[in-house]
Amino acid sequence: MHRSKERPADRSITPPAPPASSAPSAPSAPSGSSDFLQLNIVEAPAGRRSDWLARELRRAIADGRLPVGSRLPATRVLAAELRVSRGVITEAYQRLTEDGQLAGRRRGGTVVVAAPVTATAGATASSTEMSTARAPARGTASSTASSTDAAPSVHRDRPATPFAAPPGPEIFDELRTAPARIDLSPGVPDLSAFPRTAWLRAERAVLAGLASTELGYGDPRGTPALRLAVADWLARNRGIRADPDEVLIVSGTAQALGLIAQVLHRDGIRETAVEDPGSLGAQQHLRHWQQATPPVPVDEYGIRVDALRASGARAVLLTPAHQFPTGVVLDGGRRRELMRWAADGGLIIEDDYDAEHRYDRAPAPALRSLLADQVCYAGSISKLLAPALRVGWVLAPPRYRTALVDAKRFADLGNAALPQLVLARLMESGELERRLRLLRRRHRQRRDAMIAAIRAQLPGATVHGAAAGLHLTITFPPGVCRGSDTDLAAAALARGVKVQPLSWHRQIPAAPGLVLGYAARTPGEITEGVAVLGEALKGG
Repeated sequence: MHRSKERPADRSITPPAPPASSAPSAPSAPSGSSDFLQLNIVEAPAGRRSDWLARELRRAIADGRLPVGSRLPATRVLAAELRVSRGVITEAYQRLTEDGQLAGRRRGGTVVVAAPVTATAGATASSTEMSTARAPARGTASSTASSTDAAPSVHRDRPATPFAAPPGPEIFDELRTAPARIDLSPGVPDLSAFPRTAWLRAERAVLAGLASTELGYGDPRGTPALRLAVADWLARNRGIRADPDEVLIVSGTAQALGLIAQVLHRDGIRETAVEDPGSLGAQQHLRHWQQATPPVPVDEYGIRVDALRASGARAVLLTPAHQFPTGVVLDGGRRRELMRWAADGGLIIEDDYDAEHRYDRAPAPALRSLLADQVCYAGSISKLLAPALRVGWVLAPPRYRTALVDAKRFADLGNAALPQLVLARLMESGELERRLRLLRRRHRQRRDAMIAAIRAQLPGATVHGAAAGLHLTITFPPGVCRGSDTDLAAAALARGVKVQPLSWHRQIPAAPGLVLGYAARTPGEITEGVAVLGEALKGG
């Protein structure tokens, strides 16, 4: 989961300590780019932007990324994202309207109404070349807490504070229920912004048209409506072309990892390498299903593919679009190395974490869009709507597709149908794109508030991952953090502020740090919370 280069502080989790007078600052905005079809205006020839956009739209229609019935962004919205005049967009749309491929539907927007009978080889090849050219600027990483043994046993008697012992399987439940005045835990979206009115409106519409037969047992892969909506969403926003029959609806990325781990174990694959640092929770899920998780280090360009080869692992879990927790993006060179590793028989499990939430860089193309037969792709709606919905999706390589459907069938017979139908309606109506634009503005303000507070209260800290996502990671140079980062997190919790220590997400020891979520808190709460961290760091 990159054209424009990120700030040096975003490139690596262990950079040299900045001078005492230096402080983190907000990254500068990138040149115009859009999640829609992964468009980047820097690729347009000077003076021929409408020609370029019309050509990109025709390619997307020809190769299936924009199937008949797809809704295009409003001209003013796409013009704002690409930072061009609205006339550029209007002219491109008009050309395809005159060709008979688009039609205006007033309140329904501009819709694809016709496509070539078959996609041409030339269009497909050109699209692939464009995707390859859009490789990201700098690296990623991901990992977790222990290394390569079997699933850890459950600790029956945990200490009162979550930070008094190494994290066990129940650690996130403990941290979630620990009382705190300000919760800066990562991975939590702004739950107060859940679109209740739009959800209720869609739910009423679904129920009004629902046949009684649709209330029975359904396809374990998910409802046809949601699988189609997800396929269209991925084509528009992640550059992934997939048939709805390839989409498997699951209960979030957590279940996706569990199902994949079971299938790999039965296929004789007992190790899934993970980036380091990375998600403790992801490693816990893999380890629960008897997958060893050897760590692979990450530098400013992303995962070290040479170290991945040396590990001997046949599968690897990656978060290439926005790595948790460092926020780096997998570099184009590393992507090519990774493709060669996969071509030699390796399997990539792509967790498309936080791909939509970006502020100061161009969209990062999904690995699945470049290497479908070697990538098992997982995404979810948790960070865009709410984790409580428990809705995600998996696109598996052909050799694992049937086995994953079987694993899902015997896990729960499939997700609940009604929420799937409501979500499909929201996706098809354009509600999710509207919500994403709203959230980006809100999250940018909160991110900026956290950076400003870190500058004022933690001047020795280095900020990572500011260009995208819902959290920041900070690291401390030698001598600034007198104890461990778990000690610092415990001291903050004692003062009423909840954070996660970076060491929880490491297998390879390195600089101490904290992982701080900002999406669910107001700027005022963020400022106060970081001030408390400053007090805890000083021991005051």
